[in-house]
Amino acid sequence: MSLRAHLINKWFLLFLITFFSFLPVGCDRQSQPSPSPTPEAAVVTVVPQEVVLTTELPGRTSAYLVAEIRPQVNGLIQKRLFTEGSDVKAGQVLYQIDPAPFQAALNSATASLGRSEAGLPAIQSRVNRFKEALDAKAVSQQDYDDATSALNQAVADIQYWKAMVETAKINLGYTRVTAPISGRIGSSSVTDGALVTAYQPLALATIQQLDPIYVDVRWSTSELLRLQRRLKDGRLAQDGTHQNKVKLLLDDGTPYQSEGTLQFQDVTVDPTTGSVTLRIVFPNSDGILLPGMFVRAVVKEGVNEQAILIPQQAIMRDPKGNPSTLIVGDSDKVEQRMLSLERAVGNQWLVSSGLNPGDRVIVEGVQKLRPGAPVKAVPFHENSHEKTTAGKTVMSSANSQ
Repeated sequence: MSLRAHLINKWFLLFLITFFSFLPVGCDRQSQPSPSPTPEAAVVTVVPQEVVLTTELPGRTSAYLVAEIRPQVNGLIQKRLFTEGSDVKAGQVLYQIDPAPFQAALNSATASLGRSEAGLPAIQSRVNRFKEALDAKAVSQQDYDDATSALNQAVADIQYWKAMVETAKINLGYTRVTAPISGRIGSSSVTDGALVTAYQPLALATIQQLDPIYVDVRWSTSELLRLQRRLKDGRLAQDGTHQNKVKLLLDDGTPYQSEGTLQFQDVTVDPTTGSVTLRIVFPNSDGILLPGMFVRAVVKEGVNEQAILIPQQAIMRDPKGNPSTLIVGDSDKVEQRMLSLERAVGNQWLVSSGLNPGDRVIVEGVQKLRPGAPVKAVPFHENSHEKTTAGKTVMSSANSQ
C-alpha cells in the first residue's frame, strides 16, 4: 500500500470515530422536549365604584299650555290683528268682531237705567209723605202699602237695568277677541268678513306656550318594579336633590343644552302598553323643542355605591346562555366563575353577583386558557369611554318600550 492510500484510510477512520462519538449525544438532546412558556392573560382587578345608573326612555314633547281661541259672541269678523306663526302676549287683541249691535245694546240698557233712576226720588218722597200721614191717620194703611210696593219695584228695576248695562259692557268687550296666554299662535281658521258664533266648535286659532315645554315618556311597569326592588334591597340609593334632574337627547342624538325636572309620575298604567307616563319640564328659551318631537330622556334611577363593572369581552356564555368569566386565582391558575348580570352599561357589564373585590378578571387571551391551567397575569389597558360627573361614573342603559 502506498503512503497516500495509507493517509486516506487513516483520515477516514478518524472521521468515522468522531461521527459516531457525537451521534448518541445529539439523539438524546432531540428526545428531550423544551419546556413551554406560561401563557399570559390581560386582566382587570375588580374594584367597587360609585355609579350613577340612568335609563334612556323614548318620549315626545308637548306644549306647556294650549289655548284654543273661540268667540264668545255672535258677529262678523272685521279684522284679524295678528301674524300667523308669530309670538303673542296675553291680552293682545287677535280678532275684532263688529261692535255696532253690542254698542247699541249698551246704549239702550244705559238709557233704561237712567229712566228708572230718574223716577226713584219722586216715589221715595211719596212714601215718606204717606208714612207721616199714616201716623196722623190721614191715609189708609193700603195707600201706604201701595206706595212702599212701588218704591221696591223701582229699586228692583234699577238693579235689573244695572245688570243689563253690565252684560252689555261684557258683550261689547267680547267683540275684541284677546289672547288668554302668551305663546306662539298657529294659523287662523277664519278670514276678515267671516261670520262666527259664540263658543263654536271650530277654534279661530290655537296658542301654545313652548317655554317651558313638557316631555312625556313611558316607562314599563316591569322596569319600574325592578327599580323599586333594588331601592328596597339597598342596592341603589337616591341621589338627593339631583334625583329629579333629567337630561335629553334630540332625535338626531344631539344632547339638549339644558336639564329638565321630573314633575310627576302617572298613577295609571296604560293597559295597551303596560307602561306609566313620566312628565318632565324642560326650559325652551331658544325654541329648539317643538310640540310632537321625538326625543329620548335620560332618567336617573339612583346610585349604586358598590357597583362591579367588567369589560364586555370578558364574558362568555354556555350553550344555555348562562354568563361566566375566567379569573386568575391566588395560585396563578385559571378559575371559572358563573355570573349574574344586571345590565349592559356602555362597553361594560354591571355584575350583580359572582365576583368579589380584588378578583382578577381575564379580559384578553381567554381562547387559549382552560380552568386549572397556570397563567401569567398582565394589566389590561384600554381607553375608558365612561363619562364622569362630579366624581361619579355615569352609566346609561337604553330602555325601548
